[in-house]
Amino acid sequence: MQILIAALIGLIFGVGITLGGMINPAKVLNFFDIAGRWDPSLAFVMGSALIVTAIGYCLVWKRPAPVFEAKFQVPTRKDIDPPLIGGAALFGVGWGIAGFCPGGAIPALGLFEPQAFLFVGSMLAGLYLARTLRKS
Repeated sequence: MQILIAALIGLIFGVGITLGGMINPAKVLNFFDIAGRWDPSLAFVMGSALIVTAIGYCLVWKRPAPVFEAKFQVPTRKDIDPPLIGGAALFGVGWGIAGFCPGGAIPALGLFEPQAFLFVGSMLAGLYLARTLRKS
């Protein structure tokens, strides 16, 4: 049942990203092009997501426990370490260069966009490399 609910939530997220136009890398890159063809729609999509998330957190934290778990799994680390900074920087640079983030690239696979396949393949290779380097 957990997998079905997770799949449904992922589908809803993917539809929202698609309807917001965030699977189009040109639309995302235009958000970063402040001096040229600036497109503020990404800010509206992110702002809407923040509002929905805030409401969701308010509702969820009133519950004694999650529906499918005994307790909430909340991160306890609060430090900012080099892997966090490096990962965030790499994510930002990659997003700025490619116009894709994982949330937009995965739904774009359904449109058979070659750039999405290249991005997702590179992302998976990077995840594998990071996991391999972390183990050594």
